Amino acid sequence: MIITTILFYLFSAILLGSATAVITARNPVYASLFLVPAFFNAAALFILLGAEFLGLILILVYVGAVMVLFLFVVMMLDINLTRLKEGFLSYLPLGLAIAILGVLELAVVFWTSPLGHIPAPGPIPANADNTRALGVLLYTHYLYPFEIAAVILLVAIIAAIALTLRRRQGTKTQSVDAQMAVRAKDRISLVNLRGPEQ
Repeated sequence: MIITTILFYLFSAILLGSATAVITARNPVYASLFLVPAFFNAAALFILLGAEFLGLILILVYVGAVMVLFLFVVMMLDINLTRLKEGFLSYLPLGLAIAILGVLELAVVFWTSPLGHIPAPGPIPANADNTRALGVLLYTHYLYPFEIAAVILLVAIIAAIALTLRRRQGTKTQSVDAQMAVRAKDRISLVNLRGPEQ
């Protein structure tokens, strides 16, 4: 039990440090890279809590796929950092107001709810299968929220593609309308290779 507690605080401290580095890093690429230890330590906390499936999915999906996508998008967008820093002070009052409101909400939750009196979870049975239990709960009781989340993610993907689509001068793109309107006599020309004397 003591080793589990030490590991919990160790992983939590690294997770908090990585998350702080994500929001304080000046370079977006470094901020994306700091997400990797944050995801790893969050997965370790899931495994400590007995949710091995969620921990492994967090490593495989987020670290293996989402992080690569983040880095690809950040490097492809070519973000102008000097332009972003110009409007920082204009958004500072609104950001501070939202931060203070969030801290006050957390304080109210901590002071009014008996967080210290929550009983410890019981021992996990030897034949427990959290993957099966998660699947049964997700596809029966939470089926509609699961489907709604999938639709929201699809809309977000389409919106991200539409926002980053740029028309640049000089790039060669496929025009289906021009290809369908082609006539054979405009594309085919007969050339006499023998010459006029033959």
